[in-house]
Amino acid sequence: MSCSENYAMSLRVSNIRLCLDEPEAGLPARLARLLGVGPELLRRWRILRKSLDTRDKSALRFVYAVEVDLAEDETRIARHQRRAGHPEARIEPYREIPFRMPPPGLNSLAERPVVIGSGPAGLVAAYFLAEQGYQPLVLERGRAVRERIHDVHAFDAGGPLNPESNYLFGEGGAGTFSDGKLTCRNSGPDVRRVLELFAACKGKPSILYDYRPHLGSNRLPAVVKALRRRIEALGGEVRFSCRVEDLDISAGGLRGLMTSAGYIPATVALLATGHSARDIYRMLLRRGIPMAPKPFQMGVRIEQPQETVNRVQYGDARLEEKLGAGDYALIARGPQNLFSFCMCAGGHIIPSVSEPGYFSTNGMSLSGRDSPFANSGLMVTVEPEQFGGSDILAGVRLQEVYEQRAFAAGRQDYLCPIQLADDFLNQRPSRKLPPCSYPRGLVLASIAELVPSFIHEALRHGLPIMDQRWQGRFLAQATLTGPEARGSSPIRIVRDPITLETPGIVGLYPVGEGAGYAGGIVSAAVDGLRAAKAIVARYAPLAAARHSLAADASAVAGRIHQPESDGRED
Repeated sequence: MSCSENYAMSLRVSNIRLCLDEPEAGLPARLARLLGVGPELLRRWRILRKSLDTRDKSALRFVYAVEVDLAEDETRIARHQRRAGHPEARIEPYREIPFRMPPPGLNSLAERPVVIGSGPAGLVAAYFLAEQGYQPLVLERGRAVRERIHDVHAFDAGGPLNPESNYLFGEGGAGTFSDGKLTCRNSGPDVRRVLELFAACKGKPSILYDYRPHLGSNRLPAVVKALRRRIEALGGEVRFSCRVEDLDISAGGLRGLMTSAGYIPATVALLATGHSARDIYRMLLRRGIPMAPKPFQMGVRIEQPQETVNRVQYGDARLEEKLGAGDYALIARGPQNLFSFCMCAGGHIIPSVSEPGYFSTNGMSLSGRDSPFANSGLMVTVEPEQFGGSDILAGVRLQEVYEQRAFAAGRQDYLCPIQLADDFLNQRPSRKLPPCSYPRGLVLASIAELVPSFIHEALRHGLPIMDQRWQGRFLAQATLTGPEARGSSPIRIVRDPITLETPGIVGLYPVGEGAGYAGGIVSAAVDGLRAAKAIVARYAPLAAARHSLAADASAVAGRIHQPESDGRED
């Protein structure tokens, strides 16, 4: 099989190291030397992965994995592979599995499919359905991203909370204002295709290969808007300020949706409402939709000077202009593991709030990561037995209890409760408001009173361990804010692992973080893509069905107007 065929053999060359000052344009020459060929024999190359090796602070290096095709047949490629025993790099055959949508199914759709929610799961599902001719209808309870940005800025400036347009609800979902990290533990053609889609929708090309890809909360709105416009250009429709309030289910199948804007017939719907649509969970419980409690993340948010993080990660070298703000990932193991979560380098603490009377924190950073602060969630995984797993909504109620306490501590005005980390560990109140990136105002509080006792214990155990790893710099100027209660959903909406439908209810597809099957922007988007694939594999495209009906009608009309037969057979 030659390199020109669909499954041509390529090579993956890993562990290629470049100094910080070496341009990426020098990669082809480096590849040619490693493979023992002239540069002219490199037919094609592309970066598969790029990361930063910070283990030796005196000699930081970028580390690359690159795919390369040689202008030779497989025998010559294999010979180059055997003789290229360079200790610096690993060279092996590479064959990427192509992305494919399934062939359309044969079942007809009575109505166009409806996507409930325009977060990453909903938007990506809607895009691939629209691309395949299914003309999806997207229902979003919040406002379009442009108007949503105005609502968020007005709230940050001290204005009232809009329960339908805020940091959690609106076009793009909660991820639009949560830093824009595109890290995903999984890989494969579905993940690659989602990243390609984001890159094409005004994302950065580097998100296809960066080890920790990041767009920034100021860049995500443009990506979201571009994706919505593609959906509309492909025949889909997006309706804002349309909140789904109930399901019309009959004879084991979905029949329609009751919304704030009226009744909508629907026999296929993707439920992509996110992890904070608590009214949806309660509605599903009333309707008897099978759900189960699941582990979720909860904790506090820590903030330090970004300068401290930079010096820990880069040493004395001033590399911020070349590498950007430094980040970190830490875990302190113990009876209850404490780990960093959604670390926002050069970022801001924000209110993760969607309902009046509740307060929770989150973090975000802009694409430039140029805030003087660094913040990160410090979380534990809360198991169902810790919050009463026999009650499906017990995890939600646990979140609500501590969010209400935080709201009361914030003088019922969404002030952010804050305490110096050293004061927290020494069980003493802080006396003076410290510097903080939170935009709406601060209030001194006892963080221990705003989290469950087992999280308090995990913090007291884990914080000194993290500080020791940083040789006393992790807590030196650190503050704690909280609680951080919206890390993930405490509920899983049960679905069939093959069809992705709710058992016993034909046409209802729970997807994404809110359904309990994802943990970030990319994983939620991939889950939406897979639900779209399941619908495509089962149903015929709406556009194709309409075309077929029109063709049938035309054929019938043609037969009606034909002259009568004389009785002879052809």
